Amino acid sequence: MAELAGATTMCIGIPGQIVALHERQAGNAWADVCGLRREVNIALVCEGEPEALIGCWVLIHVGFALSRLDEQEALETLAALHAMEEVEADVALFLGAGEAR
Repeated sequence: MAELAGATTMCIGIPGQIVALHERQAGNAWADVCGLRREVNIALVCEGEPEALIGCWVLIHVGFALSRLDEQEALETLAALHAMEEVEADVALFLGAGEAR
């Protein structure tokens, strides 16, 4: 957490499911995040062949897949984030509200 002008802020990651490897950028993949396709760096979670990550859930922060998640944990986290979306405008932006799907 960080202190910013007297307020406590926290960075959050969001679950995404790896759907494809990047065609031209080794070490990157495409993840489905709430219906949006996002490019993510998979170097921190790749243990072997990158193809093995397709279908896996990962926790994504600032374009990096930081850790692997099981599907239940990913879905529970997404549900909590969607619940927060109703009261926190920043979470709604983070989840892609207003972007074309």
